[in-house]
Amino acid sequence: MDSNSLGGHRADWYLVAVRPLARAEVAAAADWLRARDRDTLDLQQQIAAIPAPTFDEGRRAAFVRARFERLGLKAVADAAGNVLAGLPDAGERPVVIAAHLDTVFDGATELAVRHHGRRIAAPGIGDNARGLAALLAVAEACVTCRIRAPLLFAATVGEEGLGDLRGTKQLFADREFRPRAFIALDGPGLDRVVHRAIGSRRLRATWNGPGGHSWAAWGVANPAVALGIAVSRMSAISLPASPRTTLTVARVGGGTSINTIPVEAWCELDIRSEGAGALEAAAREAAAALRHALEAANRSRASGTPALALEVVVLGERPCGATPADHPLVRAAVEATERLGVTPVLTAASTDANVPISLGIPAIALGAGGQGGDTHLTTEWYENERGAEGVVRALLVALSAAELP
Repeated sequence: MDSNSLGGHRADWYLVAVRPLARAEVAAAADWLRARDRDTLDLQQQIAAIPAPTFDEGRRAAFVRARFERLGLKAVADAAGNVLAGLPDAGERPVVIAAHLDTVFDGATELAVRHHGRRIAAPGIGDNARGLAALLAVAEACVTCRIRAPLLFAATVGEEGLGDLRGTKQLFADREFRPRAFIALDGPGLDRVVHRAIGSRRLRATWNGPGGHSWAAWGVANPAVALGIAVSRMSAISLPASPRTTLTVARVGGGTSINTIPVEAWCELDIRSEGAGALEAAAREAAAALRHALEAANRSRASGTPALALEVVVLGERPCGATPADHPLVRAAVEATERLGVTPVLTAASTDANVPISLGIPAIALGAGGQGGDTHLTTEWYENERGAEGVVRALLVALSAAELP
């Protein structure tokens, strides 16, 4: 078995994704979702037009909450701002179906949806207006077709960037909360089954010094020099190919004017890995490079001048881990994908599923149908190619998970 395919023996329980369709109400819900494919697409466009920058998801959260309540579901907002709504049979150990509310775009971004034939384009139209529309469509299908199942729907905040998965972290802050399974609907697509969580460590390093006039104060320690040494040092760090590990200098800044020695210079780092040990090792090497740069810049300063200081702040930490490829939840997702005539791809990503995976709770992330591109750009686009099948897949996998011991 390799990392992107699933083969070998099929035990009887591997057919679990087929079983829910034997129930008349589930078959009816699948037909209902296909018949209302256009409604789901319209809902997706409505959601995309509502601003939802990370840390400011309130307007979109209110829209989602109102949709849940219109279905007759009791919807609540938790301390982080997540919107939660369960079917009457959700109970204490539900299957959580989640989709994140936030986008990477600020509140000033123009969100008008543009139509180009079969293609629609708007910032966030796929990530994650598609996931949210699928979440609401599954909830409505369950209510309309009177499906009895332990399902809890969660629209989460803070999945993107510096949000640091804060919505899902809040959901699992109570360590007594142990759902049967967790399924994140994130963006478009019909083939991927994300069962491996890419962890990350995000840092901001700032060197501070006395600064001064570029001529009169020449010789004082220069934070920009320290920054340059650090970037050069980090670019030479050897990172493992397995587990795949990356270290990105993502942003740099500092300085006042062309003729001023900077008072500060800074950089932001994004360190990622599928392995916890490799992630820690890369973070240690990055920290060593930052300290080396500080010492090197201070050694070169004029005698009697103040030394630079270094401050390192952790901006975010995302846990890593995996739901095994042979776990019944992953196999159910694989089978549901194959049932649609699509070859499943087992893969890794950083999603809301990271948190439950790190806690030993079976979790995956799925695309919600259709095709998309230009993710995180203002030119992001979506085409509704077999969009309804992605929503049906989400329903089948969730109901399969509800039947697992």
